Amino acid sequence: MTFNDLPLLSPLQRSVRQAGYVTPTPIQSSAIPVVLDGNDLLATAQTGTGKTAAFALPILQRLSQSHQGTGIRCLVLTPTRELAQQIYDNFVLYGAHLPLQTVVIYGGVSQVPQVEALHKGCDILIACPGRLNDLISQGEISLQNIRIFVLDEADRMLDMGFIHDVRRITAQLPEKHQSLLFSATMPREVEELAKDLLRNPREIHVDPVSSPARDVAQCLYYVDKANKRHLLAYILSQPEVENALVFCRTKHGCDRIVRDLKKKGIEAVAIHGDKSQGARQTALTRFKTGDCRFMIATDIAARGLDIEGLSHVINFDVPNEPESYIHRIGRTGRAGHTGNAITFCCIDEVKQLGQVEKLLGFRLPEKQSDWPMEITTPTEKKPLSQAMQPLRLNNQGQPLPPKGYGRKVPHEHITVSKGGHTRTPSRPGLSKPVQRINRRKGSGT
Repeated sequence: MTFNDLPLLSPLQRSVRQAGYVTPTPIQSSAIPVVLDGNDLLATAQTGTGKTAAFALPILQRLSQSHQGTGIRCLVLTPTRELAQQIYDNFVLYGAHLPLQTVVIYGGVSQVPQVEALHKGCDILIACPGRLNDLISQGEISLQNIRIFVLDEADRMLDMGFIHDVRRITAQLPEKHQSLLFSATMPREVEELAKDLLRNPREIHVDPVSSPARDVAQCLYYVDKANKRHLLAYILSQPEVENALVFCRTKHGCDRIVRDLKKKGIEAVAIHGDKSQGARQTALTRFKTGDCRFMIATDIAARGLDIEGLSHVINFDVPNEPESYIHRIGRTGRAGHTGNAITFCCIDEVKQLGQVEKLLGFRLPEKQSDWPMEITTPTEKKPLSQAMQPLRLNNQGQPLPPKGYGRKVPHEHITVSKGGHTRTPSRPGLSKPVQRINRRKGSGT
């Protein structure tokens, strides 16, 4: 099958040809007819399989064929700014020959230009939940005319804690609309959300999450934590590494790796949640254009980023969630290209590595380096300080004092003195202080 065999309008066929598309991916060939027929859809497919085109092309066709209503007619909800921008770029690319306006909104930047773009007219809105709810509360956006709703990367949306924002948004959608839910995995929470959002949906399941891209060669280095930076610098200096996306567990770790590489004469850029949107976009642009060959990222970049011709993905840290491994290495080996995925593992990450290999169904092939693992005793976890203890709340949601705070020390027993005063020992569970009794007067003092 080719795109010419799909029932797409000539302007969309023209855009597809200009984009260089010839053969649709399995998710595209399966989903496009379903969406064109107006059915709700529940689709699972691994990252890098062309999900955006699978819903963008039929949405553009449906909206162009019907001009009923004004205002925003399609809402695409996505978890990250980078993915929102990428989906927007794809809608603009595919809809270049159609009279439809697309706007993207997300936080981290000024809302002024976004609001101005909305006022100029918007048929399709690509949004992150936080900024969308802000503009709805300000009266800048109405969802009453939505005909098609897309929830992209639903599992990631839930992982990032957006479930309440999503439900708040979906509660404002009109009763009659088409809903499309796309997810790389299908945990129980996503299944429950799908039951609430979708009506008699068609289901499409392509490539389970345990199946990494077939053209990705994977390998493993056992290396002590302190020597990971030396091994990374060595690998990045090899001529076969044209460019590389390096995944680190923490934001501070990303910045530290960039500094360590700079000391060795290797330029890299970092992208993580503490960076401003402008800095993140600049770093991503430099990486995509080849101005900087190496990018260090947290898992914020594991989903949705389409980086053409990425030769290597390096897991500087083994991910805590095994599914994240699949999403990380899915950044390479895309669109028929071959790729390489390298993982570093220290003694403290052996458990996480085992979970990854269990998901994959095989053990990653080992490679040796000049920095073999020598520390074989896991690091002992330090107890949390009192300041780091989890917050305890009462039934009204108010914070409780730390355990042991204000605990009463039992009083020692004192017999009746010559003056007639006595104290009895406090008992466990007493909330009132022990009362001193004046036996001569018969009253409390």
